[in-house]
Amino acid sequence: MRLRVMLPAKLLVDESVAKVLACAANGWFCLLPRHADFVTALVPGILVFTPRGGGERFVACDEGVLVKVGDDVLVSTPNGMIGDDLASLQRAVDTDLTELDEDAQRARSALARLEASTIRSFIEMERGGHV
Repeated sequence: MRLRVMLPAKLLVDESVAKVLACAANGWFCLLPRHADFVTALVPGILVFTPRGGGERFVACDEGVLVKVGDDVLVSTPNGMIGDDLASLQRAVDTDLTELDEDAQRARSALARLEASTIRSFIEMERGGHV
């Protein structure tokens, strides 16, 4: 099988694999060669795959979509990180999520200031008789 994990800005994984484990809303599932074709929504978590050469690799994924067609397994997710061991991947995800949380907090704060400014402008226009 050929596994491709796609992020909005780059191709994270493009490898020949023997097995893929992923998690949907109804639980974990395993894809092996000649598995039936299907589509499923993925929940945030870890996707595990076994490269043809052996071993295991891990992809931390945000929610996404998995499509299995023939020998192709395509995963599309807004955020993802790849790693060879779960401990280092967990540390990388924790660091990345902390940065995302800080960015999200700054964005929420900027949006709140913009909303307050807009409301003040409407109030001033109403008081001045412009509305």
